[in-house]
Amino acid sequence: MESIKQWLAGSMCFCLLSIISFSGTAAAESPAVLAQSYILVEASTGRVILEKDADGLKYPASMTKMMTAVLALEKLQPETQISILDDAANTEDCPLGFSQGDVFTRDELVGGMLLVSDNGAAVALADRVDGSVPAFAKRMNERAAVLGMKHTHFENPNGLTVPTHYSTARDMMILARYAMENKTFRNMVARKTADVHWLSPAGKHLRAENTNALLGSYPGAIGVKTGWTGESGGCLAAEAERDGTDLLVVLMASPTEGGRFTDARTLLDYGFSHVKTAEGPKADETKHTIWVKDGTTCRTEVKAVQDIRYPLIHGEDASHYSLTYDLPKVISAKETQAGIVGHIIVNYDGQPVGRVDMKAEPIEPGFSVTSWLVGTITSLLGW
Repeated sequence: MESIKQWLAGSMCFCLLSIISFSGTAAAESPAVLAQSYILVEASTGRVILEKDADGLKYPASMTKMMTAVLALEKLQPETQISILDDAANTEDCPLGFSQGDVFTRDELVGGMLLVSDNGAAVALADRVDGSVPAFAKRMNERAAVLGMKHTHFENPNGLTVPTHYSTARDMMILARYAMENKTFRNMVARKTADVHWLSPAGKHLRAENTNALLGSYPGAIGVKTGWTGESGGCLAAEAERDGTDLLVVLMASPTEGGRFTDARTLLDYGFSHVKTAEGPKADETKHTIWVKDGTTCRTEVKAVQDIRYPLIHGEDASHYSLTYDLPKVISAKETQAGIVGHIIVNYDGQPVGRVDMKAEPIEPGFSVTSWLVGTITSLLGW
């Protein structure tokens, strides 16, 4: 958890960028969609292109599994074995068709869960990571708070409807962007079909088809996750890339299962017709050096998780963009190994409109004189 506390430093800024109105947006008529709430953003920066009731509380259904998947990928090793316990085997709606006592590796079970939206697989992952669903839900809520998901509360790992399990389109967008930074997750949700293999019974496998109907049918679609219950209506987080432009849409409470895909196509078409992108700095051009305490060396380099591209909405000018860096003065060696340590704030005409995560080159925890001095000075200065 310590390694991702830097998300908090950027959360207030991110709230500002999410509600900024863009000068050109009003010039074009919004598309007609049936979903009660949605948000459309440029995926690499999170800059909002269009939104409707994006902070309205809704049931997220199986979009919840984005959080379950990314936490399991972070906490478990690829070769970790996961046994299906009684609670997972008896969860409703398990398209993988496993039984109590079946065994999977991490990637087979996470991948299968994401493909067919298996509710029991989510329970099995929760059991393996934290021993129980309530303990895992606590972890989910802690991560949601760190990510700045201000209007979200998780009660379970699969999104089955209970009144205290809710979110918003904006919060699900934040989660989807974070999850898609994980390369394993990104590869998993891009697959239209895949074989899911059991460790036990040995040799058992299932050809699984992704519930995301945009894959293979919508040009440039690359993920991410569907959701549907009778109470939630149709939910969908969908990302697509075309000609260097990467768009992400999240919609909630679409009245029909098929309607969520129609709405997503409509919104993505709108985005691609109104947004172009210009090249910004490459990831290597954003490198900064920060001090490290409690490590085998006293400094590390941090850089953007990806190359930066500037979204140009309704003919905006790339020269109006600027970048500012939100980085700690000092981090621990343990924090360098665990992920996000800071952010690049993307500004247009001096106003924050997006955010790009920064990761550090990992440093081994341990002792060095210089790193000890960094820690001592940090304590003296109150950093």
